[in-house]
Amino acid sequence: MLLLSTSSLKWYWIHKIFTLVKKSKYDGIDLVIDEKNYDTLDEKYLKWLSDAFEVPVLSITAPDRGLSKSKIDKIVKIAEALNAQVINFYPPHISDKAMPSFPKYLNKLKKDLRISITLQNVEQKFMLFVIPEYKNSNLVELKKITWDTALNIANLDKASWIDILKAQNMLGSSLKNVYLSDKQGIKDGLLPWSAWWWVSSLPIESFMMKLKSAWYNWFFSLRVKPSELWIWDEEKVLYNLELVQKYFKKHFIDYKAD
Repeated sequence: MLLLSTSSLKWYWIHKIFTLVKKSKYDGIDLVIDEKNYDTLDEKYLKWLSDAFEVPVLSITAPDRGLSKSKIDKIVKIAEALNAQVINFYPPHISDKAMPSFPKYLNKLKKDLRISITLQNVEQKFMLFVIPEYKNSNLVELKKITWDTALNIANLDKASWIDILKAQNMLGSSLKNVYLSDKQGIKDGLLPWSAWWWVSSLPIESFMMKLKSAWYNWFFSLRVKPSELWIWDEEKVLYNLELVQKYFKKHFIDYKAD
């Protein structure tokens, strides 16, 4: 299923994002929680929009840092109100006070809920060159926390010698959401076909075909920079969203797995 991440249109009001998802006939929304955008925290309003537009919110992505138990509980409340199937968390950031109990608390939630609780990979960053900003951030460690994972393919570091095809092998059936975008050198958040094939960092087409062969039946969330969709031109936004759909259909839906 192909979802649209609200971060791809983050300069729009949430109401307009639902409008565009309805027009573009995507399967649903990946709601990125933004504490500066109160609409993303209002579960009653979001539920009303979802019902009114008949657009499901199937996936929710938590903020990348600053979480506490109360904030996690709020996100869970939103997910339950919207009947979301997946909540995607980042691994604990070194500055988060709740970091020591974070994995244990997520596993408790997973036992109590009928929602997949995933951990997603992050770009490796270090403080003072040696201290990782995020704990448990490599793919093997991520998988062991809740045994549900999300893969942001643009965050895979070529220097680690793990490409997206190897990442799929490592994560296996734990994978519940793929953040879909392309990358070209230091440029990321690109539309899937926009990087020139001879310099693209990501073999996306082969990756999607491999997932199809492995009977992957969870989510892809289109998560690109808003400028990639030309957000200043609504007709262009809809046109680009349609192109992504065609690309997705060609390389995943219509691909004939052996």
